[in-house]
Amino acid sequence: MSGGEEEDHAGVIAHPPVLYLGFLLAGLAADWAFGLPSLTSLSGISGILPAAVLGAAGFALLFAAAWHFVKAGTNIPTHRPSTALVTQGLYRFSRNPIYLGLTLIYLALVLGLGSLAALALLPALLAVMEIGVIRREERYLEGKFGEAYRAYKQRVRRWL
Repeated sequence: MSGGEEEDHAGVIAHPPVLYLGFLLAGLAADWAFGLPSLTSLSGISGILPAAVLGAAGFALLFAAAWHFVKAGTNIPTHRPSTALVTQGLYRFSRNPIYLGLTLIYLALVLGLGSLAALALLPALLAVMEIGVIRREERYLEGKFGEAYRAYKQRVRRWL
């Protein structure tokens, strides 16, 4: 936009999938750089089956949640304007089912790859998501949809 008009998007610090991938890669790099043991060697248990279950659940959640955005005719990417307030389907239970899905996928990759450092980075990742993405989206949605969004926030939890 030009002429000093405010852009119509949440102004998040980065696209959420990029944040999740960045933290995963940082964890894998730390594992390699510091010679950290794998989760498998620490626990003696293979992470493949739990990883597959978490990954499948994460992708199912991600795609089901995204479908509600498509159905409502609004944008999914955080740098695009929201044109509708989505409160149906999974959004009746969580305001952020896409981020829940991404978190499950991240955990699946952590387990499948056995990355101790990536697991240790999960709380920092969730803090970055909370402060740099979710709170910004909430301010944006409240400004855009007003009382309808405030009422929705009162009914539905942020994560679960």
